[in-house]
Amino acid sequence: MKNGVFPLSLFQALIDRREKMSIIGLGYVGMPLAVAFAKKINVIGYDNNIDKIKLYKSGQDPTNEVGNEEISNTTVEFTSSEQRLKEAKFHIVSVPTPINLDKTPNLAPIENASKVVGRNLTRGSIVVYESTVYPGVTEDICVNILEAESGLKYGVDFKVGYSPERINPGDKINTLASIVKIVSACDNETLDIISNVYKLIIKAGVFQAKSIKVAEAAKVVENSQRDINIAFMNELAMVFDRMGIDTKEVIEAMNTKWNALGFYPGLVGGHCISVDPYYFIYEAEKLGYHSQIVSAGRKINDGMGRFVAESIVKKLIHTNKKVKDSIVVILGLTFKENTPDTRNSKVIDIIKVLDEYGVRPIVVDPIANIHEVKEQYEIELVDLDKIKDADCLVFAVAHNEFIDKDMKFWSKLFKEDLDNSSKVIIDVKSIMEKSDISNEGFSFWRL
Repeated sequence: MKNGVFPLSLFQALIDRREKMSIIGLGYVGMPLAVAFAKKINVIGYDNNIDKIKLYKSGQDPTNEVGNEEISNTTVEFTSSEQRLKEAKFHIVSVPTPINLDKTPNLAPIENASKVVGRNLTRGSIVVYESTVYPGVTEDICVNILEAESGLKYGVDFKVGYSPERINPGDKINTLASIVKIVSACDNETLDIISNVYKLIIKAGVFQAKSIKVAEAAKVVENSQRDINIAFMNELAMVFDRMGIDTKEVIEAMNTKWNALGFYPGLVGGHCISVDPYYFIYEAEKLGYHSQIVSAGRKINDGMGRFVAESIVKKLIHTNKKVKDSIVVILGLTFKENTPDTRNSKVIDIIKVLDEYGVRPIVVDPIANIHEVKEQYEIELVDLDKIKDADCLVFAVAHNEFIDKDMKFWSKLFKEDLDNSSKVIIDVKSIMEKSDISNEGFSFWRL
């Protein structure tokens, strides 16, 4: 395993299908990776969730990222047996990195995944991490676990790299292959093979970061930057609401300038943008620096669920409704449009605050997994065609299924004896045409 020989020979062995790759963690990131790589090399797809593996083996894609046809035809060897990892020489770890209740990083998933890989690591292997972490986790924590579990020596018996995931769930335009891949490694020879491996599937090419820590930091920063920009728009939205100014109309005017950034206010949930800034904050505070801008952005965005919920209550009161007896329908529960992923959805914050006012909303989401929602949030999803006698419709997620329907459809969901001025529409994602709603005389509010 001499430098200058090991990496290039392993790459050739992969494309000749004499060696295998493994993907550890088959969620919204790992599964598309496995399917894409399987078109070029032999891939073992490992996940400890037995039910998920059964779905993949039966040709079902619960993530909707690649579709059932792709899953049915892929050559990925799906397994929940960790011993199968011994067959691979190139491992990609793609497990979630959530936060704890106190907003500190929860490294348990990546630590456990490292133990699994370590127990099955063979001499001459490369391990690449894709999970979002703060700078230092790969080399200071994961490598130690790999060494302890395998009995192998880092830099001699195995090498390590880091390539942060950049998949945008539900996005059919900015796909895996069309997003530049940041790659990094423990040495230049390993960097060459990692770069060549990813180039097999990434049409946009790769960017070689100067070090693993730089690559780790880049991932945290790119999501923190987006979080801060959305927080700014959310703060403007709250102020403009008090001023009686429509935020979307302001943004449309502002965006006529060439250097406008095009951000909109909204609920910031999911497993990346609403989580990654806390990894930066945590590491900064460990070093004695209290983050100001990033922390402020997180505080604003974490409070938007309450702001929307209280705006709903105000509208109900303004239309002379008894808040506690009002039938409020929440349209959309996933963390973003056109994806079934409900992890860390901020729509839940709206529901919790409404509950404080005695309102138990009806929740509709045609894309979310009914069983996962029940297990995760104890919410029973209701079919859209079962909705009637509503006092208020809340468009919380911009699913295509909602966008494609007109005002005539939505109007039929309200109580028949209500005047249009008493029918409340809350448009969190600004998916409705304001003129259409105004012409009908509905009571309307949007973020």
